[in-house]
Amino acid sequence: MYVADSRGGAGTGVRDASRPGPRATAVAPTVLVLGTVSLITDVSSEMVTAVLPLYLVAGLGLSPLGFGLLDGVYNGFSALVRLVGGHLADRGGGRHKAVAAVGYGLSAVCKPALLLVHSLPLIGAVLAVDRTGKGLRTAPRDALISLSSAPETRGRAFGVHRAMDTAGALLGPLVAFLILRQAAEGYDAVFTVSSCVAALGMLVLLLFVPGGRGGAPAPAPASADSPAPSLRASLALLRRRDVRRLTVCATLLGLSTVSDSFVYLLLHHRLGVPDRWFALLPLGTAAAFLLLALPLGRLADRMGRWRMFLAGHVALLAAYGLLLAHGPAYAVLLLHGAFYAATDGVLMAAASTAVPDELRGAGLALVQTGQATARFAASLAFGAAWTAWGDRTALTTAALALTVCAVCAVYLRPAQSK
Repeated sequence: MYVADSRGGAGTGVRDASRPGPRATAVAPTVLVLGTVSLITDVSSEMVTAVLPLYLVAGLGLSPLGFGLLDGVYNGFSALVRLVGGHLADRGGGRHKAVAAVGYGLSAVCKPALLLVHSLPLIGAVLAVDRTGKGLRTAPRDALISLSSAPETRGRAFGVHRAMDTAGALLGPLVAFLILRQAAEGYDAVFTVSSCVAALGMLVLLLFVPGGRGGAPAPAPASADSPAPSLRASLALLRRRDVRRLTVCATLLGLSTVSDSFVYLLLHHRLGVPDRWFALLPLGTAAAFLLLALPLGRLADRMGRWRMFLAGHVALLAAYGLLLAHGPAYAVLLLHGAFYAATDGVLMAAASTAVPDELRGAGLALVQTGQATARFAASLAFGAAWTAWGDRTALTTAALALTVCAVCAVYLRPAQSK
């Protein structure tokens, strides 16, 4: 990767990220550009995400079960295509940028489509395509980050990226809130502005993100320890103990993770947050994520990424407890943001040390697929439980499930849980 010299300028040569030197402490330019793309794209996507639950439940009259189904589709399609995206990105010596661009493009075209659909099946179809785009781009993007970063600084690199990404998540709901207050046709105006911002993100990606492996050195010829990219080789990564255990643990914990949209609906329902402030609730999560992503990423590099990952789920369990106890909304959102700061990029940093460079995209996608599939099931189950038993019982069940899954994850932790 290109590294910054001691004076803060760009290095002049390409060096192997697996052999860090005294200068391998700065964040790679590729990480910063990808962070910019994610920042812009998240402004677009979070504008929609911030208003979508209330638009569907209050505006279109969906039940919690119906919303759970739609939210499950929103996440489930992402899970189905992650492994495909990672595999396609690894082929031909690394097509990470090209596959990521297709993913970002699919999501961008879905924003104006929301202006044209007003029924559950059509909205579900648009959201499915949007999540397909997210599924295609996530693993190639994270592979570019890990391949352009030294192993011992990957927690920091992912922390920087996630902080920039979350800056967009912080701005998106704020923009949506301002638009809803000013525009007569509030929801349509949100979708229109979101479309324009998504197009800008695509432009930055195409113009400024390096092609191929993002400036990382080309992989060595395939060997027994470094298999050539193929779907069979990607799935065979599960034979590796650390990859298998990471995937199983991420899946287990994903099964007990209440989706963001349900957390905000619970705050609205249980704590009586007024409708006019609903679009601002994601700001609390995003602000905490933004402030904590980099310090927790750096701390994970020192204390162990797996420990940090589990600590994040303890924070999520505390957030559930506060919701059940009618605790303050700001504390729930702070813990919710801390959960993401301690888990999102940290899990990818941990997984990147367990898979070879040649299968980096597919390897990260494998872990992501298990987690995303579990969250798809969790969204469906939580929506059904809320409809059948009420929000308190559904949340209590989720908290108990998270406790059990966290205990199992402690025993199943990878052998090299760094």
